[in-house]
Parts: sequence; structure tokens; C-alpha cells
Amino acid sequence: MKQQAGDVRPWYRGAVGCGLLAGVATLVQMGALAWLVDRVVTSQAALEDVAVGVVAIVAAIIVRALAQWGQEVCGQECGVRVKQQVRSRLLARLQQLGPVRLASRHSAGLASQLVDQVESLEGYYSRFLPQMVLAAAIPLIYLVVVFWLNWLAAIWLLIAAPLIPLFMALIGMGAQRLNEAQFQAVTRLSGHFLDRVRGIATLQLFGLAERSVEEVSEVAHDYRRRSLKTLRVAFLSSAVLEFFAAVSVAVIAIYIGFGLLGYIQYGPAEQLDLFSGLFILLLAPEFFQPLRTLSQHYHDRASALGAAEGLVALLDDEVENPDAAATTGAVDDERSRSTKGDAVELAPGAVRLVDVELRHAGRERILGPLALDVDAGEVVALIGPSGSGKSSLLQLIAGFIAPSAGAVHVQREPAIAWLDQRPLIIQGSLAENLRLVAPAASDDELRHALNQAGLGRWLSSTPAELDTPLGERGVGLSGGEAQRLALARVFLSPATLVLLDEPTAALDPETERAVIAGLTQLAPSGRTLIVATHHPAIMTMASRLYAIEAGRLSPIERPDASRELHS
Repeated sequence: MKQQAGDVRPWYRGAVGCGLLAGVATLVQMGALAWLVDRVVTSQAALEDVAVGVVAIVAAIIVRALAQWGQEVCGQECGVRVKQQVRSRLLARLQQLGPVRLASRHSAGLASQLVDQVESLEGYYSRFLPQMVLAAAIPLIYLVVVFWLNWLAAIWLLIAAPLIPLFMALIGMGAQRLNEAQFQAVTRLSGHFLDRVRGIATLQLFGLAERSVEEVSEVAHDYRRRSLKTLRVAFLSSAVLEFFAAVSVAVIAIYIGFGLLGYIQYGPAEQLDLFSGLFILLLAPEFFQPLRTLSQHYHDRASALGAAEGLVALLDDEVENPDAAATTGAVDDERSRSTKGDAVELAPGAVRLVDVELRHAGRERILGPLALDVDAGEVVALIGPSGSGKSSLLQLIAGFIAPSAGAVHVQREPAIAWLDQRPLIIQGSLAENLRLVAPAASDDELRHALNQAGLGRWLSSTPAELDTPLGERGVGLSGGEAQRLALARVFLSPATLVLLDEPTAALDPETERAVIAGLTQLAPSGRTLIVATHHPAIMTMASRLYAIEAGRLSPIERPDASRELHS
């Protein structure tokens, strides 16, 4: 949080400067008002005699309003820029972690962190941080003026002032803990609700829909109770601070009143006159106002610290072998660099693995050491039993995970296409789903891609054609249609390297043949295809076959592969 504050220091200083200007304008306004009343009451001055005071009051009010406006603008800009910076860091971190590492985190929880928790940082930077400086500087300026007018009243203000920050800190520590628990609760609530919505069909089949509604209701009520508890603490802190401020102002008023009436003879009471007494009385509430404002924004601090706990945990999530991750994910124009620092020229779509190993924390080595060269335009098939590491190897090539050792050289220009058993389908029209990979594609290009993927007949049978609405995760499509839609996106994509992870698994024979027919058209298109598969027809398409056993790659000659398949 300190680092983020340093990045927006000019706006932060602007907010503090405007706040100080508003405080000085308030001092001038109160002094001019006290002088005007004193002149009118004690000297029976005419309007023209106090015209200077009236002008000073009006000018001070205008300056004060403009300064407060400037403070608000600078503070808001400070908060907005911090949110942009934190969101950029979070998105970069999510990209660095990759889909494999993020699979252990709930998407609803991540969305809550990116939206709600980042939003909670704004008040801390736009209001609380500038007010911390103002709460120390402005009362000090007023205290010096009051001390010059009446040192006894200044001593009382000096005694009463520390009580407000003391109680504010005591109550604020409890509020911070409550805010941390509240953010954890809303993250759980987001995930809980999203899981129930996604699984509503299964819950209906097993007769658990009503029970799920009750569970969501219980979690929501728990979040409501936590929110109200946090608000109670906030209201309690405000009540305590208002009490001490009101008592302090009342004591000052009693002292000035009795001093002007002559009932107090101690100290500087005899020097009190209407001007000094009224000036002190007008400054007393303004002396406590910055502290009261700080107490109002102290809840912003508690919310920001509560949110920062979860954000720091995400930003500090370690990436194994970060140097390798950078090598894998980087695009160095048209060349990729080896671990020895030598430039490696790669054609678009080419892949080179150099002594690559993959380990997960607490587990034995999954892959490696591996060495593999795939030329542009080749079709390579990876075979092996489930759990042998085929998907992990594809994820390494795609850059989803970083190797524990070695280097992955991939020419990533213009793109890499990925197709697995669970294609991404978003809520929207068929055309919107296709244009995820080609935003500028025309309707004719979309239809051509669908025909290549074997969806031409299906498209002509739908009344809305390209405007056909689709639901999240492919609602409105069968499993085979969703897979062929993802294949149509591959045809539309400018990618020269296509990675396919069991693209025909869990499909019925007819749909499987349609998908394979689409892949057969994709193979001679000049793209590089690396396919993890068990299907003989896809192996036949491949120019090279590799078996993964015990984490190692072994080339297979076609006759051996055929005998293995028949056996």
C-alpha cells in the first residue's frame, strides 16, 4: 500500500495542499467574522466601517469552497489511479500464474477480488491518507492562534485533542478485523452462489434445489450479519468521537462565557474580550473538525487493510521457476532465446524443447528431461495412458505453466490456438463467440469457418443463424456442437500453432467422426498441430508419433504404432 501511494504522490500532495488552503481560509473567515461582530457590537460601527471584514469573509468562503473542491478532485484522481495500478498488477499476476495455477482458485472469488476488494482501496488513498496530514497540520495551526489569544483555552484543546485519535485507533483495530472477515465472507458467498447456479440441473435431478436455496440464504444472512456488525462498530466510533468533541467545545464555551462575565479571575481570563472570546469559540469546532473527518474516513482505512490482505496473498503467490516462466511466456519479436543466451531462430509455429523438466511442489518429477523439435507445418501426435503427462506437456508449450528446468522456445506470433475437451462458450450470440478470436471477421468468413468445422448444415437449420443465442458453457448446444464451434474458432484464428488436448474424448461416434473430419481439413492448412490423443484416425494424420512413458518422450514408428493399436 505504501508503494501504491508513492506512485500517485503528486495527486496526494495536491489533495493535502488544497486541504491546508481550505483550513487557512477557514481561519481567515472565522477571524474576520469575530472582528466584524466585535466592531458592530462594541463600537457600533456602520456598514461601511466593516466593509473590509465582509469582503474578507466572502473571499474566504469562495477560497474555502474552491480548495475543498480541489481536494476532492485530487483525492478522487489519486484513488482512481491506484485502482488502475492495482488492477493492472493483479491482471498481470493472473496471466503469469496461468490457467493451471488458477484452477485451485474459484473464479467468483477472483472476480470479487478484482472488483470489490480493489474498489475498497479508493477511500483509503482519496480520503484517509490526505486527511491524516490535515488532521495533524490544521489543528496545530489553530492551536498556535488560540495560544496567542488565550493560553489556558489552548491547553484545554491540547489535552482534549489526543483522546479522539486514541479511541479512533482502539475501535479501528476491531473494525479492521471485522472487514477482513467480511471480505472473506463475500468471497465465499460469491463462489457458493456461482457453484449452485452452475449445478442447478444436477441439483434439480437429485431433488436438492430447495436445500441449495436454503444454503445460499444462510450464507447470505451470515454476510448480512457481518456487514451490520461492521457498521455497528463504525457508528460506535463516530458516536464516541462526537461525544468528546462536543464536550470539549462545551468546556471552551463555558470558560469563555464565565471569563467575559468576570467570574473567572485565573490566568489570561481578564484579557478576554468579545473579539478574542468569539474567535476562540468559532475556532473550537473547526479545531476538532479535521479529527472528526479523519474518524469518518477511518472506516476506509479498515476496509482497505482488510481488502489488502487478500490482494497481497494473490500477488505473493509464488511461481515456480519465474525465470523459466518469463522465457516461456515472452515474445521476443521473431526470435526466442535459449537458456545459454544464444538467439534461436524459429519459424512461425515451430517449437523447441531443451532439457525440459516439470515438477510440482511435494511431488516427484512429472516430465523430463525432454527434448523435442517440431518444425512449422508438422502434425505431431502424443499418446500415452491417462496421467502420463500429455496435457502437462501441452500446457508447457502453451505457456500455461513454467518448466522447473530447461527452456521452452515457441514462436508465438501471431498466436497460439488451444482446443481441449471443455471449449469456452460465453453468453452471447453464435457470431460473438466466433469473433472472440477474429473480431474483424465478416459474416461470410464466419460461415466458411463453420462449414469447415462441420456445422454448416446445423447453421442453415437455425432460424437466427449467426445471431443464434448461446448460454454460458454452451447452453443451447450439444457437446459435439460446442466442440465443433471451438474448432471453427481455430479455423478463424490466425494462429500458426494449434494445441489439441483429447479433442474427441467423451464424444459419441457420429460427432467424433465430424470433429475428426474438421481436423483433417485443418492439418493440410500449413499450421503446426500438436495433438494429445488416443484415437487411431488422428494418429494417422500425424507425421510423427511420440509416446509418453515415465515422463519421457519416445518416438514411435508407424508400423509399431499400428501393431500397438491393434493389440
